[in-house]
Amino acid sequence: MSRATWRHPAVVAAVAASLFIGSAAQAAEAPTHGRVSTAFEIPGDRVYPEGIAADPHTGDVYVGAFEGGAIFKVTRGQRVAKEYLPAGADGRTHALGLEVDRARRLWVVDRGTGIAVYDIPRHRLIARFVVPGDADRLVNDVAIAPDGTAYITESRRAVVYRVTPRQLEEARDHDGPTPLTPAFDLSGSLDPHEPGAITLNGIVAAPTGRYLLTVDMTGGDLYRVELPSGRVSRVELRGGDLARSDGMELRHGTLWVAHPILDANAISRWSIGKDGRTAQMTRRITDQALQLPTTMVHKDGGLYVVRSQFDKGGPVGDGIPQLPFSIAFVRI
Repeated sequence: MSRATWRHPAVVAAVAASLFIGSAAQAAEAPTHGRVSTAFEIPGDRVYPEGIAADPHTGDVYVGAFEGGAIFKVTRGQRVAKEYLPAGADGRTHALGLEVDRARRLWVVDRGTGIAVYDIPRHRLIARFVVPGDADRLVNDVAIAPDGTAYITESRRAVVYRVTPRQLEEARDHDGPTPLTPAFDLSGSLDPHEPGAITLNGIVAAPTGRYLLTVDMTGGDLYRVELPSGRVSRVELRGGDLARSDGMELRHGTLWVAHPILDANAISRWSIGKDGRTAQMTRRITDQALQLPTTMVHKDGGLYVVRSQFDKGGPVGDGIPQLPFSIAFVRI
């Protein structure tokens, strides 16, 4: 993808509004340093990583590139990731949310089209799901529920798409992409925002399969979507808010959230109530070494955090990135 494409005004405006227009209180927050180190490097001088996922069977980690949509893979013990899927493969231009399900299928979100699914052992595309029509969209993140159903956020329309295991099997036999249709519409539940605001972003599924949690990154609220009914309720946040939140990770009642806010790179940790209706912030770290974190995956007793560097010559800022691009390892 050319520089002109990734610096397109619509892309710049959307991502800038999402990531960097934080409140004065957040920007002035005193740093609380965590243990931040480099887990591994990513080759390429214009990668700008965005998404990350781990294979539950092998421990391999996959990273998606905002620019061009390449997918990188690193195995245990490696210090430099290798290209797994090249930029532009299968028409992909931006790789955002990633997830690996229990059947070892890699789900890759392309912000402008939809989501592609790859069979990891066979290293091949098995299905593509696209948002129909020509309206502007920002397909963003994906979570896999215990029953194998994938839920995908759309940040401009405030909807959640759904791909069930049955739909995936049917799509495998389909010649060409399969349309995505909204499963849950949260637009009526969110607080009013300016036209074009970026809303739903990170999404996680409860291990019980009873609900989803998804964040409104502009409003700073967390929402609970009951499964299978789709009933929406606002989670009671205690001790902080989730303004300018991006990717999330949920493990054993603990929720971690990435906050890629310029001059206040942060990760927050929350304790989730048993029914998913309350969230208590238990810690927040800010550290410039996070380099605008977009999301993370919990593995090896810590978090593998994406250092996007979007503000260093990427989609929302001038400058020169610190090379090589890398993934941080953080204990919080």
